[in-house]
Amino acid sequence: MTTVGRPAGDAFALPEERVEGRDKVTGAARYTADVHWPGTLWAAFARSPLPHARVARVDVTRARELPGVRAIVTGADVRPARLGRRLQDWPVLAWDRVRFVGDRVAAVAADTLAQAEAAAAAVEVDYEDLPLLLDPQGALAADAPILHPDRDEHHYFGGVRPPVPHPNVQGHRVHEHGDVVAAFAGAARVFEHAFDLPRTHPAALEPHGALVRVDGDVVHVVTTNKAPFALRTQLAASLGIPEERIVVDAGHIGGDFGGKGLSIDEFALVFLARAAGRPVKAVTRYADELQATSCRHAARITVRTAVDGDGRFLAHEARVLLDGGAYAAGKPVAAVLPGDALFTLAGYRVPAARVEAMTVYTNTVPAGHARAPGQPQNSFAVESHLDLIALEMGIDPLELRLRNALRPGDVDVLGERCAASQAVPVIETLRREARWDAPRTSGRGRGHGMAVGVRHVGRGTASMTLRLAADGSVEAVTAVPDQGGGAHTMIQRVIAAELGVPLERVRIARQTTAGAPHDPGVGGSRVTPVHGSAALDAARRLRALAVELSGRDAPFAELAAALAGRDVTVTGEHTGKGEDHGVCAYAVDVEVDEATGQIRILDVTLVADVGTVINPVALRGQLEGGFVFGLGQALMEELRVEDGRVVEPNLHAYKLPTIADVPPLRVVLVGDGGGPGPFGAKSVGELSNSAVGPAIANAVADATGARVMTMPMTAEKVLWAMRRA
Repeated sequence: MTTVGRPAGDAFALPEERVEGRDKVTGAARYTADVHWPGTLWAAFARSPLPHARVARVDVTRARELPGVRAIVTGADVRPARLGRRLQDWPVLAWDRVRFVGDRVAAVAADTLAQAEAAAAAVEVDYEDLPLLLDPQGALAADAPILHPDRDEHHYFGGVRPPVPHPNVQGHRVHEHGDVVAAFAGAARVFEHAFDLPRTHPAALEPHGALVRVDGDVVHVVTTNKAPFALRTQLAASLGIPEERIVVDAGHIGGDFGGKGLSIDEFALVFLARAAGRPVKAVTRYADELQATSCRHAARITVRTAVDGDGRFLAHEARVLLDGGAYAAGKPVAAVLPGDALFTLAGYRVPAARVEAMTVYTNTVPAGHARAPGQPQNSFAVESHLDLIALEMGIDPLELRLRNALRPGDVDVLGERCAASQAVPVIETLRREARWDAPRTSGRGRGHGMAVGVRHVGRGTASMTLRLAADGSVEAVTAVPDQGGGAHTMIQRVIAAELGVPLERVRIARQTTAGAPHDPGVGGSRVTPVHGSAALDAARRLRALAVELSGRDAPFAELAAALAGRDVTVTGEHTGKGEDHGVCAYAVDVEVDEATGQIRILDVTLVADVGTVINPVALRGQLEGGFVFGLGQALMEELRVEDGRVVEPNLHAYKLPTIADVPPLRVVLVGDGGGPGPFGAKSVGELSNSAVGPAIANAVADATGARVMTMPMTAEKVLWAMRRA
């Protein structure tokens, strides 16, 4: 990858060394699967083979008699405990009905994993089939069976659950601003298109896992969850345990991509650990990871846009229908939707809009959050839609976007007034760097396409404690785990830059929920802007206190030496509202084999709005990784479900891109240091993946004259589209 430009201050120009890097490359880093307490048992689960059925009988008699079995719990033992991040609608173990293939009906603890699995297989369950709902639209029918007749028993964090228009709806929101009807009536042209997006899986290298022990009245949890305080709150609500009696430890996390915010195992393990009187451990097999843990929502998105004679947007309507699967437990936002479900025509001026989004219960694998939740689906639909408008109106696709890009003072698709946006500089930079206006021949198998991506920057409140050590160094205490994004390195660099001390004089002390200030964890594009700003606030407070205690103003190193041995501790805090946003844009050159439909990507240019760069190497890794993540979803990834069952629950059949699939990629950074994070930083971890799919789709359409309206864009779909065209 080639990177052009690096808008970083001198303080961040030092060679970057990851705080946890040495432990990872030497094998010293301990992940959840590596932790083992004395006497630890292994857990396994009896799972439903049916997508929807009444649980008539669960018999564990034969399973209890098998060698090594120490405890078995069933739905009757855990009722009414449910789990979930915002809406707790997922029974820890099913007690009356199962709602998808893989739903758990019993949990076993045994001396070895093989013994636990044998006992789980010996659990006898009688099922009575119930009507299936496999399609969101069908689930909304007036006479559709209700998948959660007990919905009034579900615990909702944050007050009263928002109303929904149908009992099978998980979450629903409508946004409207401006006079939509009048704008459509007076438009020069109106365009409407519909797009279908499949389920995909985050596919982190490390699967979910947990280890639980109960010491007296205190529950200790080691977890792969990236938000330990949030998990503590969920466990407390589900199990009726005060939060102060739950200690959650999130150590090294082997990848996330949005999927490590939902925990399932930990809840059942508490019951097993109590029953067995010993610690219990679970590590999910990948077959179960794909069949029964949080995936990205499948979606049907219909968009309709009114334009004037020059292609400027007058009004926009959208309906985003999302398949939420059997449970809504994986979604943390108040509306019980993927975070950006309403953010359709993102990054553009929209004087009038009506956008409706809803998630619907079906008897399929539960859907939750994945990298930039909701945005890849919306981006594919809208950015493809814009190219179709440009083609019909005879306007260059880049020019159409430039005419409509958000500028200060404009109103966006959600009715928010834009204070600042880098959309215009990003698109203009792409025009120059990708040589967009250079003569080229479209069609005959070669094409050029582009797309714009937008992601909000930083929501949530984070806290961080700094302590002055006896040797004059600074210790940063946080519960934030590092799931591969470089959070601890960023925190170290922010504190060192603010205090003017060498990096090695700042140590990161990751603690459990019992030893660190409250924190929302990783997610929501908050790490650099929110956690970084909390670190900056703490550093400023520490310096101010050091000046006060020493009675003089001097470089921090001198103040620290003068205060050696004294207890100097401060806590910083920052709240991010997510009002700012980052922008990126892609230009993609492709070659399509007109005999087979096979796509070959020849060249990619990515322009990214990044603000001040704090971790240069991590920034490059996030932008590269985001592109490859989007590439997989664009061309090969699909979690196919037939009759409620995941068809290919393994990573041999669920195709992921490898380095051999990655084309030449050139990255150009744009940033004026105006971001909301420390020193003007923004976040990029969820910025660069959403626009990859539509950029490729637009290039394929340019090459072939055929439009693929769904991802992934396999050779078969492209060939079929060419034949239709």
